[in-house]
Amino acid sequence: MNAYIVDGVRTPIGNFGGTLAPIRTDDLAALPIAQLMERQSGLDPSAISDVLMGCANQAGEDNRNVARMASLLAGLPASVPGETINRLCASGMAAGAHAARMLHAGDGDVAIVGGVEHMTRGPWVLSKASKPFGRDSQLFDSSFGWRFVNPKMEAQYGAEGMGQTAENLVDLHGISREDQDAFACWSHEKAAASKEWRQEEIVSVAIPRRKQEDLIFDDDEFIRPGTTREALSKLRPAFRKDGGSVTAGNSSGLNDGACALLYASEAGMRSNGLQPLTEVLSTAVVGVDPSIMGIGPVKASMLALARAGLSMDDMELIELNEAFAAQALACTRSWGLKDDDARINPLGGAISLGHPLGMTGARLLLTASRQLVRSRKKYALVTLCIGVGQGYATVLKNAHSS
Repeated sequence: MNAYIVDGVRTPIGNFGGTLAPIRTDDLAALPIAQLMERQSGLDPSAISDVLMGCANQAGEDNRNVARMASLLAGLPASVPGETINRLCASGMAAGAHAARMLHAGDGDVAIVGGVEHMTRGPWVLSKASKPFGRDSQLFDSSFGWRFVNPKMEAQYGAEGMGQTAENLVDLHGISREDQDAFACWSHEKAAASKEWRQEEIVSVAIPRRKQEDLIFDDDEFIRPGTTREALSKLRPAFRKDGGSVTAGNSSGLNDGACALLYASEAGMRSNGLQPLTEVLSTAVVGVDPSIMGIGPVKASMLALARAGLSMDDMELIELNEAFAAQALACTRSWGLKDDDARINPLGGAISLGHPLGMTGARLLLTASRQLVRSRKKYALVTLCIGVGQGYATVLKNAHSS
């Protein structure tokens, strides 16, 4: 596609109400952009054609085009434009796909791609009453899930929460509670063992404190080292009381974080002296029934692989977002993979690391790119499910391989 990932950094992922809570969303988004430009000190900021960032909420401090806000707050020239992209969980990946198409079309040579989500600081949102002094206003927590649902949409497709859609996949694919807990435990084990690798991605965040020195936040805090299947088995179902099996322990969390990557075309790399990590070979996005939104990666991945002229067997790394263990297993089993295929999320996934919605797609692209280079592997598949029934996938190639 004549589009390459050159570099990237991210913040540590924070817990809901955790260490990143005091940082404004737009400031959080600006931080990795500023750090990325500091790392690429030889790049003239005015050479950046666009800043494309994913964000799913956009109801609070991420309103009014947070990509543009973050660009300016990071110190980029006012001449560099910015656009915020919302495809819910895949917003960060969609930003990357838009950038790749822009570069391939020759509409620019260098772009910043990223994503941000500060679920802790997602505001309460209140609708206006239908008439003066009316009493039909609705109040929602915008941090996660449906709000202001269209009755026609609900009647036709339902408005099930994400956890319930995971339970629907459990029913369709016969996924046991034991297998879900085993997958979740495996995610935490991998994440706990991969701190050194993650440090290649992470830039520290200074958290202001009253009458104390800043707290330096430099590692993902959602990981629970020592997680056991026995401990997970004791958790109650969170979304379906009778006969449910999806729990807080085998699901991803509500989290905060931001990521930024540098994309460039071949011309952009030549003119700016840049060296790539990976090449973007293909992207694909598909729609699926909203009630089983978690199955979206299956068709999206097969379409992206076909466009790249490759197969699942060619993939040496698979970064599959773990919205839920049930959802991840439904996908891997649909592909004919074993539950513990070593290619799947070698550094852990969203169940252990967390899932800041708008950030995750960009984080997965960064993680896959660095892993391909460090492990000297050739191809990676990166894919996510998306609320309201979609799937997104990207195929990457190590730019240092033949």
